[in-house]
Amino acid sequence: MLPFTRDQFLGVFAEYNYHAAVWPAQFVAYALGLAMILLLFRRTPAARRAISGGLALMWLWTGIAYHWLHFAAINPVAIGFGLLFVAQGMAFLQAAVSGRGPGYAPVQGVSGLLGWTLVGYAVLVYPLVGDWSGHRSPAVPVFGITPCALTLSTLGLLLLTVTRAPRQSLVVPVAWSLIGGSASLVLGMGQDRPLLASGIAAVAVLLMRNRARSHALAAA
Repeated sequence: MLPFTRDQFLGVFAEYNYHAAVWPAQFVAYALGLAMILLLFRRTPAARRAISGGLALMWLWTGIAYHWLHFAAINPVAIGFGLLFVAQGMAFLQAAVSGRGPGYAPVQGVSGLLGWTLVGYAVLVYPLVGDWSGHRSPAVPVFGITPCALTLSTLGLLLLTVTRAPRQSLVVPVAWSLIGGSASLVLGMGQDRPLLASGIAAVAVLLMRNRARSHALAAA
């Protein structure tokens, strides 16, 4: 049982999207997301830092502005959720500053296919599914500044890497894929339902990819 109703949950999004301190973060998040996608094709140390920095900003913002300042009003557990999101944001920030984050690139194969699918869904399809599910602005989750679409896009970007993705960078996204995906079934959030499968699929693909690369290096 959730400590809030579906109407209360959607009401948080409505208040969040209209809040003076948030507007126009919605458009900034989309612009940042598109810039990060373009940077995938650069494959330079600066591009690597910029993508990790962009993810850091999104996770920190969502943890503080969404979880702590809005969602916590109807769900006290959101304080803990916010801590997880801030920790994830700090991990990406450290990767951006140190330059030791994963090497993002438009890879091919299963990893690339799943990665592009998740990123494309989060940026383009997610709001359309929400609209088809009957969710109308402003009571809608938005890419980059709300948890579920951010988790989907982050998992996608971690799959679009040419280096081993740090395991710690997967913990919170995978955890939220289970939390948000399960809640979507109760709350009728059709756009969030791919979360449950996405976290499991991303981990499975990354583990298989890492194993294949280790075998290739051992054979060489």
